[in-house]
Amino acid sequence: MKVVLTGGAGYVGSVVAHHLADRGITPIIVDDLSRGHPELVEGFELVRLDLTSAPLEELAQVLAGAAGVLHFAGLTLVGEDTRRWQDYLRVNVEGTLRLLAAMERAGVDCLVYSSSAAVYGEPEAVPIPEDAPALPINFYGYTKLMAEVAIEARAREGKLRAASLRYFNACGADPKLRAGEWHEPETHLIPNLIRAALEGREVAVFGTDYPTRDGTAERDFVHVADLAEAHLAALKRLVEGEAVGALNLGSGRGHTVLEVIRVVEEVLGRPVPWRAEPPRPGDPPRLVADISRAGRVLSYRPRLSLARAVEDALGWEQRMRERGWR
Repeated sequence: MKVVLTGGAGYVGSVVAHHLADRGITPIIVDDLSRGHPELVEGFELVRLDLTSAPLEELAQVLAGAAGVLHFAGLTLVGEDTRRWQDYLRVNVEGTLRLLAAMERAGVDCLVYSSSAAVYGEPEAVPIPEDAPALPINFYGYTKLMAEVAIEARAREGKLRAASLRYFNACGADPKLRAGEWHEPETHLIPNLIRAALEGREVAVFGTDYPTRDGTAERDFVHVADLAEAHLAALKRLVEGEAVGALNLGSGRGHTVLEVIRVVEEVLGRPVPWRAEPPRPGDPPRLVADISRAGRVLSYRPRLSLARAVEDALGWEQRMRERGWR
């Protein structure tokens, strides 16, 4: 079975690609490589193509014969989204609309969309169910929600079957260390904590007076390998003709930033220097997923702990340094 992964040379997409290949599924990677890395998907077919500008017929030819599309391509940085709001609309919304048009031309009707907990904004209650109000507080979240709405509209028209997977905080690396986080600059917490510990430099902790148990922001960290399992399960249901819709993907547990720091210190056996900084605009105090619906629909059961995610992230960091990628 052939499956197309847009943005498949990025972090989550590349881990999912290896996961699919391990199960006998052929991943076709479509990526413009503006932020992706071909080294993460070495050995797979890679089509360098920009969803926002490639002719629809060319894109449809790449999609032809695929059992489905896993759509990871997008811009994802809160903060940058305000400065580059037009780019975020173009890539995250227009790129998705053009993909939907190309899928229709190619006769491919199964789509798994990489969405985000950012669609919820500041939730009224935690853990957050899928039917919580979608009220984003950053532009990135708005673009993910707009793409979700377009996908849902096409699904209601009977034009496709779709799953919109709302990630919380993806972390860790492929357990076999074939792929992992590779961002320039790196903005995610765990790799920055690991680098701070290894290099003896301070890392910024944004916000220390949130209404949480220790004053730092609380997030739901989910191992990227558990996300990969969920993508395969969602694709399987869609291919079998069943609807999926919007699903939260997290661990169902919240950890504050200081709690994550302690886990990193335990795994590495060394301190993580840090300093307090003001909270960043658009960062809610608490984001924790209610994953019960994903459990019912996909039999989703996150298996890997935060400590395991830190161990895999550390292994990936060491692998990158060995290869001169960092």
